[in-house]
Amino acid sequence: MSKRIQFSATGGPEVLQYVDFTPVDPAAGEVQVENKAIGINYIDTYVRSGLYPPANFPSGLGTEAAGVVIKVGAGVSAVKPGDRVVYAQSALGAYSEVHNVPLEKVAILPDNLTFEQGAASFLKGLTVHYLLRQTYEVKPGEVFLFHAAAGGVGLIACQWAKALGAKLIGSVSSDEKAEQALRAGAWATINYRQENIAQRVAELTNGEKVNVVYDSVGQSTWQDSLNSLKRRGLMVSFGNASGPVTGVDLALLNQKGSLYVTRPSLNGYITNRQELQFASNELFSLIGSGAIKVDVKAAQKFALADAQRAHQVLESGQTSGSSLLIPGLSRQ
Repeated sequence: MSKRIQFSATGGPEVLQYVDFTPVDPAAGEVQVENKAIGINYIDTYVRSGLYPPANFPSGLGTEAAGVVIKVGAGVSAVKPGDRVVYAQSALGAYSEVHNVPLEKVAILPDNLTFEQGAASFLKGLTVHYLLRQTYEVKPGEVFLFHAAAGGVGLIACQWAKALGAKLIGSVSSDEKAEQALRAGAWATINYRQENIAQRVAELTNGEKVNVVYDSVGQSTWQDSLNSLKRRGLMVSFGNASGPVTGVDLALLNQKGSLYVTRPSLNGYITNRQELQFASNELFSLIGSGAIKVDVKAAQKFALADAQRAHQVLESGQTSGSSLLIPGLSRQ
């Protein structure tokens, strides 16, 4: 018997239940992982709230964790019991002591990375990889805008941009978060509660604006993002923390300079184990070299049983960097 988080209806954090369950053996092509650290991602709140509702109830939650392989299904030879692994993009259910995951979603965790580093960086780091390296390839010296720069994805983006020699302008909600983004490698920051984003971008770039904006905030930053772009610039909308962008006016893209817009997701970039290996090798080498640090604050490590509280804290906007659920950690 193991423990997991599940929910039987969409809603607020209170729908999350800590329950007993009996793991089934991994199917062909799957591995069973005993999770040591579980990544909490903002997308998990979209699934729980019903913005991206699960197919069936009761449903597990979470898609990312790091741990140890305890069983493998038929046809699996690339990993074996005892291997340290990290995974993302799994079927819902990573908020669990044990989870079965398709082999194609699993990467070997290098010995120089801890389980916590793996779970705190994998989904977010793969996201930054596709954004900065594939959706639009950021060049050394290039200035660009990245919203929510002190979040879990944002702080990795700040560090990755610095490693690339690029100049990330990070939008943040407080002076404290501005300091965190700057420490991580942001070139400049904009406190959007006090400053006009597009006006500040224009000032920072001597009126030129930027070629690309990365926006996971959504509704509340949509216009600011478009107004920050150069002629024929690219708007990368990859999340909707403030609500989804709806009713997109294509004529507006024309008026603001023949702009491009894309709505990418990791699932469109990593579709097999080869693509996963390519992205994770670059991520792990940057973490291993110290160019990207993923230390998780003690206040953002929660017992598995405290998933409700973890979601409340995440949605309050008070976190910075990554948050984790740790099986075996005592409840606070």
